Amino acid sequence: METPEILYRDGLILVVNKPAGVNVHAGPSGGPSLEDTFDALRFGLPKPPALAHRLDRDTSGCLVLGRHAKALRRLGILFSEGRAKKTYWAVVRGQPPQETGRIDFPLTKISSAEKGWRMVVAKDGEGQEAITDYRILGTSKTGLTWLELSPHTGRTHQIRVHCAQSGFPILGDPWYGTPEDRSATSEIPLHLHARAIELPLYPKKPPIRVEADVPEAMREGFTCCQQNA
Repeated sequence: METPEILYRDGLILVVNKPAGVNVHAGPSGGPSLEDTFDALRFGLPKPPALAHRLDRDTSGCLVLGRHAKALRRLGILFSEGRAKKTYWAVVRGQPPQETGRIDFPLTKISSAEKGWRMVVAKDGEGQEAITDYRILGTSKTGLTWLELSPHTGRTHQIRVHCAQSGFPILGDPWYGTPEDRSATSEIPLHLHARAIELPLYPKKPPIRVEADVPEAMREGFTCCQQNA
């Protein structure tokens, strides 16, 4: 596996451009993962960096690594307190009713022997709080919409479930998308990209902001939406 593109590096952190279709770490069944490349990212330190957060297998974009234990502790506080500002871009089928809005559905995990696990909207008073803000960046004549999404919480599959539950599922989502996207023969990639991360890592300095370009496999989906001024 190739070493990921480095978008930012300093003494505490690395931000890499995670490719879509790669697990960030090996699951219970093992297999290749992005962590396999981390030894090449030591840059003189005695140990490789470690994940400060996660991205889904099929999501691309900004992924933050801590270069040592002190950095990971500081990053852990930022993420747990919601001070790490994450911005995602997605192409969805359909369109939200307003230019901007907030999706506020609590989520919970369910599992079955036949279908495995998945995230669903929880019943009243149950599940974990999950909040996502959205803004329309563009639309297409074919019924697609380019969204900027800002999650205030970090639940598994949060953006994917929130979009699907709201009536505008993400293009190419094999779990929560339309029957076309869930089809075993679909070749449309998940159009969800971690566009930017903003970290107030140093108290006396401006927040670090890092952006990742949309990967080639998703570019057509985004460019077919006319960007609003």
